Amino acid sequence: MLVMEKAPAKINLSLDVLNKREDGYHDIEMVMTTIDLADRLELRELPADKIQLSLESRYVPSDERNLAYQAAVLFKETYKIKKGVHIRIDKSIPVSAGLAGGSADAAAVLRGLNRLWGLDIPLAELADLGSELGADIAFCVYSKTAIAKGYGECIELLPAPPTCWVVLARPDMGVSSYTVFDQIKIPELKHPNTKQILEALHEGDFSKLCNHLGNALEPITFSMHPEVARLKEAMQLAGAEGVMMSGSGPTVFGLLKHHRKALRIYNSMRGFCNDVQLIRMLG
Repeated sequence: MLVMEKAPAKINLSLDVLNKREDGYHDIEMVMTTIDLADRLELRELPADKIQLSLESRYVPSDERNLAYQAAVLFKETYKIKKGVHIRIDKSIPVSAGLAGGSADAAAVLRGLNRLWGLDIPLAELADLGSELGADIAFCVYSKTAIAKGYGECIELLPAPPTCWVVLARPDMGVSSYTVFDQIKIPELKHPNTKQILEALHEGDFSKLCNHLGNALEPITFSMHPEVARLKEAMQLAGAEGVMMSGSGPTVFGLLKHHRKALRIYNSMRGFCNDVQLIRMLG
């Protein structure tokens, strides 16, 4: 039996860090949505009780270091599955880009194994399971617009953003989220107005959404990697209606209502970095 799963990338519409907990995690509040940039996974049952992972990427391991592999191990252990699986990942989401590529793959494995072995486990349970491996996995299990709280495990679904285009621009570098979070000083953070983001989504107000995008991690990543700040400034000057860094970076995105303007900004940004994409919001 063969199961196919799509693993969409996410972007943050807001990202706030509220405090650091005694267990070392940070309490966060993030509004996220999905975009039409995705890895594609193929899961095939094996006769032997083992996990095989294959992908063509020099930056992503194909062993137990991979979140998708870890998700398969956790799923099999949790539900006492004595069967094997081969997982093939066709990567399109860049690595360490603030787009949750690894988390999306792990979430897709949980959904895919659920279908492969006909267990009919609710998404909420899969999301809880995924949160044991990583902060973004619970959100990625749903792959809908949502607010994530706690360390990312508490998910509340939200209305999808108004239909729009997204220009993604990524400098030729990766950013470690662990390194960025290690530099956080809570009293110095500038907190986004999450309430206004939520109102914009419920009202379907594109301009309000663009005007209140906010990411508390931007100043930290910008200080470590000034080229990311320059990329954001370039996209703002080009005329994108809402511009923000996603996650801990380095990807910067711009939101555009109309395709003609989005295409113009896409072409403009190609002069600043090699990896520029024009895609649709999924939500």
